[in-house]
Amino acid sequence: MKILVINSGSSSIKFKLMDMENEDQLAEGLLERIGLPEGRIRFKTGEDTIILEEPIPDHRKGLSFVLDALTHPEYGPIDSYDEIGAVGHRVVHGGEKFTSSVIINDDVIAGIEECSFMAPLHNPPNLQGIRASMETLSNIPNIAVFDTAFHQTMPPVSYIYGLPYSIFEEKRMRRFGFHGPSHQYVAQQAAKMMCKPLEELCIITCHLGNGSSLTAVKHGRSIDTSLGYGTACGVMMGTRSGDVDSAILIDLVENYGYSIQDVKEMVYKKSGVAGISGISSDQRDVEEAALQGNGRAQLALDMYASTVRKYIGAYAVTMGALDAIVFTAGVGENGPQMRERICNGLEVLGVSLDSEANDFKGQQRDVTAGGSRVRVLVIPTNEELMIARETDRLAEGI
Repeated sequence: MKILVINSGSSSIKFKLMDMENEDQLAEGLLERIGLPEGRIRFKTGEDTIILEEPIPDHRKGLSFVLDALTHPEYGPIDSYDEIGAVGHRVVHGGEKFTSSVIINDDVIAGIEECSFMAPLHNPPNLQGIRASMETLSNIPNIAVFDTAFHQTMPPVSYIYGLPYSIFEEKRMRRFGFHGPSHQYVAQQAAKMMCKPLEELCIITCHLGNGSSLTAVKHGRSIDTSLGYGTACGVMMGTRSGDVDSAILIDLVENYGYSIQDVKEMVYKKSGVAGISGISSDQRDVEEAALQGNGRAQLALDMYASTVRKYIGAYAVTMGALDAIVFTAGVGENGPQMRERICNGLEVLGVSLDSEANDFKGQQRDVTAGGSRVRVLVIPTNEELMIARETDRLAEGI
């Protein structure tokens, strides 16, 4: 079966076409600047990359461009829409309504809308892509795959906050976690690299990018994760603060004239690596400044590494064992200096990284030093493949 994977943002659509018989990628692309006068379409199939610039007024028209590219007589990998067996959609937040992937119908759309207040930057554009697909490809199954679903195996001790129990009981405010398909995929790949059943392993997966989260994967199940009810807690990120004393935020509002909107803007968009360094949310820029002697840039990098180490240590204790640490996503895959900063100091857990083997970007590799009790792995994430697998599983059952 051929599966089209759609990841819709507010002004973009990322897509991949997968042939699930051998899990081959047939095409991928990105539509940008939806709703703006100058849209941009980047489409890759095989060795060919096509770039087009033309207006993309809305997501429905954007999806039409995707389908036109996929069936183009010169470079399209399929002859007609009929070859697409199902469409898989990334949906960021499923709340407690959706504990696994589901076939989309009107009730599912209503449920995703109900969860949108918890992911206001993500769920609404995810829904735009879903609606466009269901209008254009109404004769095939559309499947929703949720970022939060993988973390539904967490026990209450991990997902309930230390607030009055009524806050959880009445308002269902709890830890949900995100990046689920990424954590699930790299944990599975780690088990393959180690030639051991995933059900026998304790793995910490580190999805480190502009948005970051760590997950304790014990015997194939998420038992704790660093992102929570929202997407600004846990480790320090590109522009997001990570964990911060709530008394500071309360004090800023009560005594220093900050509005709730000011605090929200600061926590989500003006903090993290960008806020500490004063330079950029891109660690490449910050690393360059640190090499030139910029003290705040060095502080930002040290703080980032320190927050990741703290979670690794905590999750090793939570699981009671540690077999592997996996680095993935933009920084995890392409930041050898940051990987080394994080691992320096983890010797107490039996972790030792091979600096020479670690000197690379963007590949799947084992960078464990000789004598290390814990494997250190770099695995490029493939969330789209996980979405395609879930879509294929559900579509086959129809």
